Amino acid sequence: DKAKEVLPPSSSRLEIVKADLTNRKSVRGVVDGADGVVWAATGFSDAASRTDKFKALLGLVTSSSFDVKALRLLSECAGDNCRIVCCSSAGVTRPSWTDEAKERYTGASDIPIVRLNPLGILDVKRKAEDELRASKQYTIVRPTGLNDDWPRGRVVFSQGDLAVGRISRADVASTLATVAVDVNADSVNGKTFECFSLAGYPPPVSFEGQLDRLQRDDAGPFSTDALDATYALMQQLVPGAILRPQDLAMGQTYEQLDQGETGRLGERGKEQIPASFSNT
Repeated sequence: DKAKEVLPPSSSRLEIVKADLTNRKSVRGVVDGADGVVWAATGFSDAASRTDKFKALLGLVTSSSFDVKALRLLSECAGDNCRIVCCSSAGVTRPSWTDEAKERYTGASDIPIVRLNPLGILDVKRKAEDELRASKQYTIVRPTGLNDDWPRGRVVFSQGDLAVGRISRADVASTLATVAVDVNADSVNGKTFECFSLAGYPPPVSFEGQLDRLQRDDAGPFSTDALDATYALMQQLVPGAILRPQDLAMGQTYEQLDQGETGRLGERGKEQIPASFSNT
C-alpha cells in the first residue's frame, strides 16, 4: 500500500507485487530471474504488540525476527548471479564488543542507540547480516543515523563499525542503487561497510575507487592499528561542535548537545523510549 502511494503508478518499468517474505515459495517467486535485489525492509516498527514486547523482554526477538527469517530465505532463493544489497545499520556489532573495545572506542560504543539497544534491534540486525553472508553475491551497507533534514552530500565509506554521523535517506537510496547496478561486482561482493555523508561536498563521479579499497569480509578481522586510525578519523567527522557523541541522549540532536538543550526523549540515562516501539 505504501509503495502504491509513493511510487509512480504509470511507470512502465515498475511492477508492484505483494509477497510473504517469510514464505520460501513466495520469496522464490519474487526473486526468480532477478539480476539484483535491494533489501530495505525491517521487522521493527511503531506498531505496538503486547506479545512482541513480552518476547523482547525474554530475549526471543532475535531468533523469530522478520529480518532474520526473510534474509535467510533471500540468500537461499536468489540465484548464483543475483546481487543482493542489504541496507542494515551502523552499530550492529557494538553491543557485543568486549569491555576493552567499548572503552577504547567510547565515541562509537556509548552512543544512545548502542547504549539502549531497544528491543535488541542491533543484535537482530547483526544476526540477519550473518544469514545473508551465506549467499553467493552480497553487499551489506550500514548507514549511520537517517535524517530527512540533513542535506545531501558526499557519501563516506568506512569499515570496522566505528562510524557515527548522519546521512539523508536520498543518499542512502542512491548508494544502495549504485552498489546494486552501477559498479563492478568485484568492487562490492562479499563486503560490509558503513556510510554517512558530508554535507556541502559534491558526490564523486564514481564510487568504484572508494569501494575497491574496502576489505572483503573473508579477509578476516581488522588490526587494532587499522581500527584506531579509522576511529580517530571518524570522530573528527562527527556532526556538531562538541564532538563527543557519547554525551548524547536518545532523541537529542548534536546541535542540542552543543547548546545544552534536552532532547525530545529526556535527559541522558532517563530517556523515555516510545511505548509503541515494537518488533513485528
